[in-house]
Amino acid sequence: MSDNNTKKLVVKLHPDDNVLVALTDLQKGDSIHFENETYVLQDLIKAKHKFYMQDMKQGEEVNMYGVLVGKVQNDLAKGSLMTTENLKHAADPYAYRNASYEWNAPDVSKFENRTFKGYKRKDGRVGTANYWLFIPTVFCENRNLDVIKEALHKQLGYAVTDKYNQFTHELLEGYLNGNDINDINIELNPTPKNKRVFENVDGIKFLNHQGGCGGTRQDASTLSALLASYANHPNVGGITLLSLGCQHLQIQDFVNDVKRQNPEFDKPLFIFEQQQTESEEVLITNAIKKTFEGLIEINKYERTDAPLSDLCIGVKCGGSDGFSGVSANPAVGYTSDLVVALGGKILLAEFPELCGAEQNLIDRCITEDNAKKFIDLMESYDELAHKVGSGFHMNPSPGNIKDGLITDAIKSAGAAKKGGTSPVVDVLDYTELVTKPGLSLVCTPGNDVEATTGKAASGATLILFTTGLGTPTGNPVCPVIKVATNSVLATRMKDIIDIDCGPIISGEKSIEEMGEEILEYCIKAASGEIIPKAVQLNQDDFIPWKRGVSL
Repeated sequence: MSDNNTKKLVVKLHPDDNVLVALTDLQKGDSIHFENETYVLQDLIKAKHKFYMQDMKQGEEVNMYGVLVGKVQNDLAKGSLMTTENLKHAADPYAYRNASYEWNAPDVSKFENRTFKGYKRKDGRVGTANYWLFIPTVFCENRNLDVIKEALHKQLGYAVTDKYNQFTHELLEGYLNGNDINDINIELNPTPKNKRVFENVDGIKFLNHQGGCGGTRQDASTLSALLASYANHPNVGGITLLSLGCQHLQIQDFVNDVKRQNPEFDKPLFIFEQQQTESEEVLITNAIKKTFEGLIEINKYERTDAPLSDLCIGVKCGGSDGFSGVSANPAVGYTSDLVVALGGKILLAEFPELCGAEQNLIDRCITEDNAKKFIDLMESYDELAHKVGSGFHMNPSPGNIKDGLITDAIKSAGAAKKGGTSPVVDVLDYTELVTKPGLSLVCTPGNDVEATTGKAASGATLILFTTGLGTPTGNPVCPVIKVATNSVLATRMKDIIDIDCGPIISGEKSIEEMGEEILEYCIKAASGEIIPKAVQLNQDDFIPWKRGVSL
């Protein structure tokens, strides 16, 4: 940023950039002084949007974050607003070039010897929660899961909808008494904090999905590996599996995948097949009774101290805005570097949102094999997207664009900041399990739920999710922590936001200070001392990925 009188007006994100980002609304005709230059604004520049630092000719390249993000479509005057009409997506080509990457790890002295209280599993991993998990092998069982969920959640203290039940009851009473419900003054009281019957069981979760049959056998095989990874997840203490019987995804396929991933698997696993049961009533009551017995057992597990090197954190952005790459993503990136320096694991995914950042990530790969695997996954994914009439360049949503993310390369260059600056130690395909300490890249779509679903499958035990527009996305087995890019959002949607990075925009805090605060929050969340909003709301989103369809 520049001198004090303008430091809250604009920011330049990299010395090689030729655009400035507005930190507040700037009016047409305003003179902006920055780094010994004066810019007379040709347009209204709203906060989060960008303007050109020089006269631009048609076809000239535009850089942000130090990389190519687009080419201008017509001649433009210095101080003009960047728009979808005058800038189109462009990104530099990339290739393996055997680069030598030097990483300066952050100072972690204040976090050394710190611990969190987690659930130690026999495979050596440490969970941040202790859940019982219901898995259907096929969509035909979703209704049965819904019936079981309603019964268990209400009776065992995991329901969060009591206030809405009361709200509906009062509306019904008014209607039956002949009153105009619009005249009824109803106070929507918060749901009282329920006392769980099983204190050491953090939740009972359900993986409703639309797969298992009717699609390709490859879809069923991928789904089986995904469900097996959730059964093996360190945040899961036990599993109840419901199957119809005749579907593509057979019970034995799932069991084989569980054992392939973890030959020493020893969690309680209760299996029920509807076509081998005399009635739905018997199926559901047997499943509830057996699960109740399992809950009694896993309630005996207790949290114990674990080093921060046992943390495995996925980093994600969704509902992104023009401040995502300025505040929350770099702050989470600093958290990522802290975790890596402490010996932990970080998962960076969303391959369509790494478009334009590929060369930097390739150069950071510690092996040629990893670099080439990343290149192959990126190229094959983009090729599949083009086959259905799309492509990575079509990733930004209308909301992204409205709030300043004009091209996919702009969105991607900011999104990649979440992974920090450490070397890339591994590249994982969808459902592959993370095994190496450090930063790993995981092939998933950018789609919020498909990406968080994939990160949990690879072993994330917490997810840091940055957002500028607001999204309630969560995950059934991996607590999702929402990090706002701006204080307006954090105030307006405080029911879903956990951490506010707005102080970076106002200049009150540095990226490093916010990064350390985020890690402190993660330690508390991993220990069960703080419950993230998405977990409080039972925001248990789960969508398996069908390759090549989603961005």
